[in-house]
Amino acid sequence: MPLRQITRLASVNNAQCPRRISDPPWNLVRENLELLHSSHKSRKQLWSLLCESGEELDLQTFVGLLYGREDHDVIAAAWLELVNKPTMFRIRQDRVSARPLNDLRRLQKERRRRKASERLEKAWMHLLTAPSTRTESSTNPVLLERLDKLREIASGQAGPESLAPELCKSLMRAGIAVERNELRQFLHRCGCWGVHQLPSLEGSSWSQGFGEDILLECRTILEQCDSEHDSDKSRLDMTSQRCVTIDDADTYEIDDAIGLETRADGCQRIWIHIADPGRLVLVGSLLDLEAQRRASSLYLTTGSLPMFPEELSSGPFSLRAGRRSAAWSTWVELDSEGDIADFGILRTWVCPTYRLSYDDADELIELAPPEDKDLAELDQLLAQRRQWRQQHGGLLMELPEGRLRQHDGSLEVVITEPGASRRLVAEAMILAGAIAARFGYQEGLALPYRGQPKAELPTTSELQCLPRGAVRFAAIRRCLSRGVTGPVPMMHFSLGLSAYAQVTSPIRRYSDLMAQRQIAARLEGEPELDPHELQQQIDTINLSLREGIAITREDQRHWQQVWFADRSQSSWSGIFLRWLRSQDQLGLVRIESLAMDLPAICPTTSQPGFNLRIHVRQANPLLDQLQLTATSI
Repeated sequence: MPLRQITRLASVNNAQCPRRISDPPWNLVRENLELLHSSHKSRKQLWSLLCESGEELDLQTFVGLLYGREDHDVIAAAWLELVNKPTMFRIRQDRVSARPLNDLRRLQKERRRRKASERLEKAWMHLLTAPSTRTESSTNPVLLERLDKLREIASGQAGPESLAPELCKSLMRAGIAVERNELRQFLHRCGCWGVHQLPSLEGSSWSQGFGEDILLECRTILEQCDSEHDSDKSRLDMTSQRCVTIDDADTYEIDDAIGLETRADGCQRIWIHIADPGRLVLVGSLLDLEAQRRASSLYLTTGSLPMFPEELSSGPFSLRAGRRSAAWSTWVELDSEGDIADFGILRTWVCPTYRLSYDDADELIELAPPEDKDLAELDQLLAQRRQWRQQHGGLLMELPEGRLRQHDGSLEVVITEPGASRRLVAEAMILAGAIAARFGYQEGLALPYRGQPKAELPTTSELQCLPRGAVRFAAIRRCLSRGVTGPVPMMHFSLGLSAYAQVTSPIRRYSDLMAQRQIAARLEGEPELDPHELQQQIDTINLSLREGIAITREDQRHWQQVWFADRSQSSWSGIFLRWLRSQDQLGLVRIESLAMDLPAICPTTSQPGFNLRIHVRQANPLLDQLQLTATSI
């Protein structure tokens, strides 16, 4: 070292120079030196003396006054403290002076800040290594902010690169990888992440509920829903016509009703009534913007997250039995082949005669009582329409569908069977969409048309080699393209339609409300969106729609993991449908008793239609893991 950087503290007249300072005659050991402290009283007195006099002392004199002795060990201890620690004194060019009062106050603040930081880091490391004993993290805003950041990464709202480097280092020291699954495990251990918490739902529009300003607007609508609105002047009163709603027993958003009119000339006219929430929801209102932000209602295992507040969606928006309700009504007359012969779209008042469950409707269709035979006749008309679509390329792939639902705290598989009434309602809704699209095409009106590109399906001979039902349908579905939405008419391949627009669920699908508004603008001579403006709205809601689909899929996947984890020792019979990744032995199998198609590790010899036995290899909801294996029977 340069000589100017070396300070002589003490010397001895020994001929033998020690090799280390810990050797005699010095015997200087850092641990011993750190134990040598002057009293606070003597430090304060000496500081006051030097402040008053402004005098500077050499190190030896300073040590003599402070410690009362000038031995080399206290000189070394004092020098270490002056050089390494901010104290009441400072040393410059081997001279010691008192620090000004302002300096001492600043050093005191820094010392308090440093100690607080050290306590914080100690609490943070304690939380990382012993998360079940979280104490300070419950109240400390800094630690809560760090946990919130980890939650963002665990839920996928932010990437690992957004984490500050010092936090990454602390996680590494605690043996926690900056990876979503591992962060979720840590957050779960410290009580910040529920085992059934969906990462994709975190921070989404649906997770935040409806704000107080929206609920206030909702209450205003409820108060004014029975008063007359501008759109009511042109409504046709059809409250005397018989019509029914058909839904699942637990459905509370009732979008549609159907009825049958037999005219004087014997012609039968199908009526499809759709809820009209646009009567009460103004364009650009807080409620409208929130619905646009959500784009759709979500139906999860534990319940639904509606697009509109439940007071409205199950109240004045819905077509409730025995209540006069605003509707968009489509009438249609079919020709002998099932094609559309004539149609009309108008705003109406309707009063559904009664509400039916699918089971009730199936019974009425089957029995066709003379006093209530409308449903049976509707079933025949719409079956003819379904056959027409099939002749024009429409694909009919009906299978039981199983979904997990939580009911009274227990998780159960609910299987939806494709009955007559479900086919009737589905065909009526497709018919209403076809009529809306035809109206839009004839009028040159921009609507959110739904299309699907033409697909190259397996040949008839190839399909005939496959077992009927799920196996054959799986071969067809793998060839189909994803649906698209745009402002101009387009073919919908699997429906067998040249044009189609979804309009039948405006309470739970924002694009349907957009379509209703466009039709209303054209019929009433009001300004409407041009194709470019409509495409911008479509692009906006498509982002939310994709987010909603991801949440719904993650929800079912999570509860499948929970369900199979509770049955890890069970097995089920299944059918091999097709390969997903043959190189990884990953195939798609159908478990008939659950009515579910699931991926599984399958024998390399598996062929479509092979019977398999399905077992649980791994199921961990917290780690988002489910692995099924299939063995040959």
